[in-house]
Amino acid sequence: MRDLGTTGETGPMNLGEDDSAKGPERVTVGERPRPRVDLRAVFGLEAGAWAWTTAVQATVAMTVSFALAALAFGPQVGTLAALGSMTVLYEKKTPYSYRAAALALVGLGFVAAVAVNSLAASLSPWAAVVSIGLTAGLATWVCAAWRVDKPGTMFFVLVASISTIAPGGLADVPLHALVAATGAAVGWAVSMSGAPVRARHPEYRAVAGAYRALATLLRAVGSPELDHAQHRASVAVAEAWRIVLLGQTRGYRTTSEAARLRALLRWVSDIHLAATQVCMTRPTALPEQAAEFADRMALAVAEPDRAPDPDSLDELRRGMRPRSLEARLYNLLSRASQAAHRSAQDDGEEDDKRSADLHDDRYPALWGSLRSSLSADSLIRPTALRMWLTVTLAGAFGLWLGLEHYYWVALTTTAVLQGGNVVLTLNRSVQRSLGTLLGVLVGVALLTTDLPLAAVIVLAGLFQGGTQLVVGRNFFYASVLLTPMALLLSYTANPYPAAELAGSRIIDTLVGAAFGMAGSLLLWRRASATRLPQAIAGVLERTRQCMMAVLDQDVELTEERRYRLRRDMRAALVSLRGVYESAIGDVPRAASTRPLWPVVVATQRIGYLALAALSQDRSPDPAGTITLQRVDLAFHELILAMEERRTPRLGALPRLPAYPRINMELRALANSMTSAVAQDERSAQQEAERRAQRERRRAQKDVDADL
Repeated sequence: MRDLGTTGETGPMNLGEDDSAKGPERVTVGERPRPRVDLRAVFGLEAGAWAWTTAVQATVAMTVSFALAALAFGPQVGTLAALGSMTVLYEKKTPYSYRAAALALVGLGFVAAVAVNSLAASLSPWAAVVSIGLTAGLATWVCAAWRVDKPGTMFFVLVASISTIAPGGLADVPLHALVAATGAAVGWAVSMSGAPVRARHPEYRAVAGAYRALATLLRAVGSPELDHAQHRASVAVAEAWRIVLLGQTRGYRTTSEAARLRALLRWVSDIHLAATQVCMTRPTALPEQAAEFADRMALAVAEPDRAPDPDSLDELRRGMRPRSLEARLYNLLSRASQAAHRSAQDDGEEDDKRSADLHDDRYPALWGSLRSSLSADSLIRPTALRMWLTVTLAGAFGLWLGLEHYYWVALTTTAVLQGGNVVLTLNRSVQRSLGTLLGVLVGVALLTTDLPLAAVIVLAGLFQGGTQLVVGRNFFYASVLLTPMALLLSYTANPYPAAELAGSRIIDTLVGAAFGMAGSLLLWRRASATRLPQAIAGVLERTRQCMMAVLDQDVELTEERRYRLRRDMRAALVSLRGVYESAIGDVPRAASTRPLWPVVVATQRIGYLALAALSQDRSPDPAGTITLQRVDLAFHELILAMEERRTPRLGALPRLPAYPRINMELRALANSMTSAVAQDERSAQQEAERRAQRERRRAQKDVDADL
């Protein structure tokens, strides 16, 4: 995650100063996430926009690649080009300079999947089963470690599955790889088609998205949705940092356009942290003008002429003390507007500090990411192993049963397991099964009409585009559209009686969905729940490092170190929420993670306050050695208590006049941990009592039987 720490403000800000005469109040904790298994979860549409751009690109890429390959190599082998064109579905948000290299790697992955699985199929069906499972496991590992966005593993396995039925033998493997490479090249070209006309659109879109998330956060102040809006805003800011950093090519980063964009990104980062402070001190809603100002800032990212007037915030600031938290928030919004008014051609120097070096490498350390994903604390390793073992066993079971299209079993298992936790996997299992049933009816109806090749090519492209249009909103409707596309490609690659193909598809889907559920329930089901305490402890350790850097006047806090502390802190906060949301869906183990929601919220709030402290100059009143030691001991005690799942023995906290809210959240965290431990002990005691009752009833039955 990318972030930076500099605000240009002078003097410290009281992180929690209350303007009222009474003591400060703690903002109410929002309702915890509640994963559902109901009709709304299966058939309802999730919030978000329709992916029209992706849908059009997917349709064009598949239609063009399928048509070209069918003319050059024949329709049966041409299906591999259609599959290779799915490279267009990846890296949709990244800058074009980075996307060019990333999509090339995705294309190579598709070509490798086709070559390896085509080779395995030429040896034996059992080798093909093992190869498909290995493809699923490796794709899951690499996509997660390298942060490859959705659709992730799904289409690697689809490419691998269809390549096992491509006509030909061992001698045709190079041809299959060449055709897949042709399709991948077409997908690459379509995805990069926007570069000549909108070269920096991904970066502008990411920064604008951060401002829109900020507007949502400002509207959530004083509402139960506050903690959730805070997390979404933090994710948007972190993603914007990643995208902008990836786009800093050598010739571009020194331009005034790049400097303006970096300045706007730094402003939204600081405004987000200023809003965090206001969120934790204000129990009532902010004026709507503040959120509307942030919305207009989102439009001004790409169009300087649409930037709001900085003076429009004067009415909100009237009557406020200049150094109050809310006044600082409006001041930062106003200064961001001034930066937005600068066009890309302006050479003004007022934001030089905002457009300084990013103190980070442009490209992520790929090998380092792969190594860290294999550590004991990573969720990637158990997820990849679960995918590999389950998909392999599902394919082997289908082959053992004599299912001729056993590869569909493996493909369905992959789609179901991509849900993540047990609840989401169950939802996807139902969505996949019902969607496939309806999709098979559509596919068979088309196949029985004896369509010409041109119609098959066009329909396959349209179904692919329709799938990408709705998949982000609901997986059920995407499955309804994906199934006819897959049937058309499968039938073209290996003609088969339509009625038998439909029956086989339904059976394979049910078996694959059952294996996906079994894998989710039996393999590393407690991975997220087990890692949640470590994730909380990790955030607390990051927070301790940040606060010690702020409080210890003898330690030099350079801009580079400030940046890295904030970057790592934000990454840990985002990861913590992800681990909790995964753990809460791992039933029945989720019962032990529900009480940890107040702990997670308090930990996140402390982390955000530490981020806010890093964004400001140090306090003019240096903290004494004893104060530093007591702060250090307090964090160490909370970390140990979390790791050992015991009640923290937290003594009197040192007085931190500049950061009173941190002390408040530390006490709230200790209380929440005490309550969670008590609920764990009560649950364990109730389970022991139930076990004892079962033993007594069993013993009584034995006595009655003897009598």
